[in-house]
Amino acid sequence: MSAHKKIMLGIDVLTAARQRIEWVFDTFPRIYVSFSGGKDSTVMLHLVMEEAEKRNKKIGVLFIDWEAQYQLTIEHVSEMFKLYEGYIIPYWVSVPLKTVNAVSQFEPEWISWEPGKENLWVRSPHPISITNSKVFPFYTYAMTFEEFVPMFGAWFGNGELTACFVGIRTGESLNRWRTLYHENKEMTGGKSYTTVIGDKVSNIYPIYDWITEDIWKFHGKTKLPYNKLYDRMYQAGVPLHNMRICEPYGNEQRKGLWLFHIIEPETWGKIVARVNGANSGSLYSKERGNILGVNIISLPQNHTWRSFATHLLESMPEKTSDHYKNKIAVYLHWCQVHGYPDGIPYEQEGDCDSKDNKPSWKRICKTLLRNDYWCKTLSFAPTKTSGYPRYQKLMKERREQWNLI
Repeated sequence: MSAHKKIMLGIDVLTAARQRIEWVFDTFPRIYVSFSGGKDSTVMLHLVMEEAEKRNKKIGVLFIDWEAQYQLTIEHVSEMFKLYEGYIIPYWVSVPLKTVNAVSQFEPEWISWEPGKENLWVRSPHPISITNSKVFPFYTYAMTFEEFVPMFGAWFGNGELTACFVGIRTGESLNRWRTLYHENKEMTGGKSYTTVIGDKVSNIYPIYDWITEDIWKFHGKTKLPYNKLYDRMYQAGVPLHNMRICEPYGNEQRKGLWLFHIIEPETWGKIVARVNGANSGSLYSKERGNILGVNIISLPQNHTWRSFATHLLESMPEKTSDHYKNKIAVYLHWCQVHGYPDGIPYEQEGDCDSKDNKPSWKRICKTLLRNDYWCKTLSFAPTKTSGYPRYQKLMKERREQWNLI
């Protein structure tokens, strides 16, 4: 990985963001904002709408409604859509989408707005939301967020040069830093804050260089609306840099599950009934150790790391176990042809370090203990929904051929 050095521009981050947004409006005929209701995307939406109003131009605003969300977030999103209704084309999406449910092995994936479960829905769709999936000709039932978003961009752009504003900051995580600085990234106009994601569609990151304090300084000076959920998080003792708003059942997001029953007990009561494993996930998501396998894991007596992995797989529901076995078989086969012809070791130094990424059976056990359904710990990406049945059939044949697990 090449080194990337900060280059000071001689201006403050607010001025820089406004200049980037102006350039986008000058360059792209089609523009929309991917809005989550969080602190970063809220500041970004305010800045983008400032430019839209100045130019008397309407832009799209995409909000993916996950159903099992804080009511405070929904109220904030509604407030923002109302505030800028004269200058936005609203896309409040409330159709069935699939996401990882890392708090349950019996329901490792969860579908928002699932048909047939209306009586269990956490709430009813918002009045302005799009519930008819036929509005989107590219949509397939229970596709993932990662599949929906780029297809939406191509559909919204309709063949024209299209910009999608995304409110992420590189200081939030290493993954977000990599989003902007990964090798061989294709940019628009040579701008480092852009990433081409499809034919004529680019993501734009106008506040990538802001820090958390910049976000709250902006709100303090402008007095513009923000999500009041952050006030509740502050009252609950959540550190400023740990405040996150997203669908909470993924491997990282579940760390904030415990907040639900403190901040919005009524919402929490509905979520427990709606999302398999949410209650136990909230109980253990703050703990270190074996419960979620997030940090330190230890080997039970009378087991090797390989036999422990087998034990974990045998204790799962058959469908879930089969899914993991497919992934692990690919992982083991790849290792065979990349330096481990006699099989991977039980453990080795750095095997559970995300930087070293060294293979071992201990690493496999950590993946299973974390309920890491798509095996990101083993460097996998989610399998596309449309191709999953074909993938399962192919992997059944390959596992028999490889005889690995």
